[in-house]
Amino acid sequence: MLYLIISVICSVSVGVIFKIARKWSTNAKQIVLFNYFFALLLCYAVFSPKVDKVTPEAPFLLYASLGVLLPVVFLFLIASIKNIGIVKTDAAQRLSLFVSILAAWLVFGEVFSLVKLIGIGIGFLALFCVLNKTSDVQSNDLKYPVLVFFGFGVIDILFKKVAAFTALPYTTSLFLIFGVALIIMLVTVLYEVIQLKNRIEIKNLIFGFFVGCFNFGNILFYLKAHQAFSTNPSTVFAGMNMGVIFLGSVVGVIVFKEKLSRLNYAGLLLALFSIVFIVLSV
Repeated sequence: MLYLIISVICSVSVGVIFKIARKWSTNAKQIVLFNYFFALLLCYAVFSPKVDKVTPEAPFLLYASLGVLLPVVFLFLIASIKNIGIVKTDAAQRLSLFVSILAAWLVFGEVFSLVKLIGIGIGFLALFCVLNKTSDVQSNDLKYPVLVFFGFGVIDILFKKVAAFTALPYTTSLFLIFGVALIIMLVTVLYEVIQLKNRIEIKNLIFGFFVGCFNFGNILFYLKAHQAFSTNPSTVFAGMNMGVIFLGSVVGVIVFKEKLSRLNYAGLLLALFSIVFIVLSV
């Protein structure tokens, strides 16, 4: 259980860092770049990926797709936190599991039980309630949380496809995906430096270091939690999603004084119920 708690803390900490970074006039793209640089180093040091075992049969198209999607959706995540706060953004990210669940039904023909259908229905109702505008907020652009919702859903589907390729260890595939993401962000930042005359600033490197460490910590301890609960993976699934929604809400409301309406609070409660129903349907 300790691994799961640490994973939840690491996940929420990423949002906290981006919330703090706003006050320092940081460059989000540079932070994401350095995040992948440090995450890649940690991945190499901890997992010792078997890059020499990569064969032409490896799913390179999946690696490339995830390598592009990860940093892009990360930037959507940053914009969403800036626009509507940690509480709603974390909820939108965790409720994105319904995108992959619907894909399993519509694309892969999985037969759903009544319990799972109830969970899905509650989940979408929860998303509507969570993203509902609070009365004291002038701007509540839903574009970014919706992109976070669909973006992480698609990422989850692609990662499941990567996990199905067992000829390579999952951690080696993760290392390759991080490598592609790093290249994408390096090209993006170099363009801004050369064409837009943006400077590489040390504060972006520092924030990127912390984001990379917590981002990697989230993955590392999530995998360890699955190993510890290998006979009951639904416990990890439920604990991770419910833990992030709960802790993100506590931090957002108490630490950053984010304002939520009664409907938003009802949405958070519905989100927890929907995850329970999904877990019970497994």
